[in-house]
Amino acid sequence: MNTDRILPVNREHLLLMQVLCWLGPGIKVLTTGIQAMLYVNTTHPERVWWLMLIAIMVTITFSLMFNNFIKRYTARILNFSERKKSLFAFFDAHGYIMIAFFMCLGIGLKFIPGMPVEFFAGFYPGLGTALSIAGIRYFISWCKAI
Repeated sequence: MNTDRILPVNREHLLLMQVLCWLGPGIKVLTTGIQAMLYVNTTHPERVWWLMLIAIMVTITFSLMFNNFIKRYTARILNFSERKKSLFAFFDAHGYIMIAFFMCLGIGLKFIPGMPVEFFAGFYPGLGTALSIAGIRYFISWCKAI
């Protein structure tokens, strides 16, 4: 079955889908992290500097990890031989499995009883920033491609 007939779009639109898939969750996670950071700031202001340092370290770590994904999927999209591909071709099967796993992990963290707000105040701003940077990098790739 040829899946390219399911909502066919140009390659450039696939890059825009990557922007949405990375920047959207990045902003949401970053917002959640900032809210947790503000809560910690009002309850334990002495911890904020440590949490900011953790957020910076998480941003650097995940940005380096996402760098490989960005290169891989941008090259994959731009190297399609067909001009139009399915709207869902911006990831391969491995990419969809990976994204589903990390989404379930992230959502599951919110429901662990006793998870301290400091975890979200340190980890989420870093992860949200790294996801947002990835979305911005896909946007730059899209700008170069058009």
